[in-house]
Amino acid sequence: MVLEVRDLAKSYPVRQGVVLKRTTGHVQAVDGVSLALRRGRTLGLVGESGSGKSTLARVLVGIEKPTRGQVLVDGEDVSTMSRGARRELRRNVQMVFQDPYTSLNPRMSVGDIVAEPFRIHRDAVPRGGRRRAVAELLELVGLDPDHVHRYPHQFSGGQRQRIGIARALAVKPRVLVCDEPVSALDVSVQGQVINLLEDLQDELGLSYLFIAHDLAVVQHIADEVAVMYLGRVVEEGDGPAVYGDAHHPYTRALLSAVPVPDPTARPAEGELLLEGDPPSPADPPSGCRFHTRCWLARRLAEEHGVAGDGPEAVPERCRTEDPVLVPLGRRGDGRDGGGDDEGAHVAACHFAREAATLGAHPGPTAQASPGPGTPPGPDPDPDADPDPDADPDPDADPDPDLEPVPDRPVLESRER
Repeated sequence: MVLEVRDLAKSYPVRQGVVLKRTTGHVQAVDGVSLALRRGRTLGLVGESGSGKSTLARVLVGIEKPTRGQVLVDGEDVSTMSRGARRELRRNVQMVFQDPYTSLNPRMSVGDIVAEPFRIHRDAVPRGGRRRAVAELLELVGLDPDHVHRYPHQFSGGQRQRIGIARALAVKPRVLVCDEPVSALDVSVQGQVINLLEDLQDELGLSYLFIAHDLAVVQHIADEVAVMYLGRVVEEGDGPAVYGDAHHPYTRALLSAVPVPDPTARPAEGELLLEGDPPSPADPPSGCRFHTRCWLARRLAEEHGVAGDGPEAVPERCRTEDPVLVPLGRRGDGRDGGGDDEGAHVAACHFAREAATLGAHPGPTAQASPGPGTPPGPDPDPDADPDPDADPDPDADPDPDLEPVPDRPVLESRER
């Protein structure tokens, strides 16, 4: 593991008063998060705004200090490192910020911005070779090296983000923490930046912690996926396990909200809608933190005859007992258990098995249904003989040479 987080927590005090400020509470931005990033892999981190993703990223790169827990880089605890070792940590773990407009100093030229890490880590590149190193970095991220004297306002949003990536790569890190690096960009530019990050990973052997709201983007780039809600990880596994066999009701609701290009690809009754906003992290709900918005808890309560719309109209276990991450199967499988715990697909839900079976599957790669109100069936066998007793389809195209256009994945259209 190149980067590991164990029971990490970060809280901010809530103070009142003007002169004598009293601490009246704490905002739990991150609470008990454990993650592992393997060398040369990409871990996607998704969740709504306010779930603690950016706070976790800032703790990992040393901008914020954790309240509790450990951050290990190559097996060494960051909290026990000397000052010089922590400086080396910052060299190995760099960050690409969300907003390319505010993360670059408007008074500095592009050459000075990219060369700034060299002034901090003086042994990264000799002084005489810095100008050449800046030109190579700009060329690496697809920019013209002759533009080193230009300023950030003379570049587009996608070009500015490439400058931020070049700055992060200047000291040859092993880990890049990407905090929503494409959310502020146009859709066409998003695909270019994502493809650039993938090419850099293959060429330089980088490991990514990739934070994003867009689940389709995360599905395209991430090897493993972790879902956060109100400061905690509620589900984690590899991409096929999470996207194809989600067990937590929050994950299923997020996948259900992903737009599908074909309006007939998912029936309306299969959508899982979340009502309201996430609770305040200063006063999280008791028991399962998601039970105040959980569609599964409402359905289970109705089955047991519990009526009402308030927070009490959920199973008592959801209101009183805090769920823990439970293994559901191996990564890439989602079913078979056993073996290495690091390969487990886990979810923090008391009724994870029920969540995986109730309702239509909400994945963003769902195939188009045969028609409105028609339940999806198994894929047809291309080698099977047609049923002579089957009724002809009245809506079928009379032209036998006209083939239907296949559905295009979400990301394929994005990259175009």
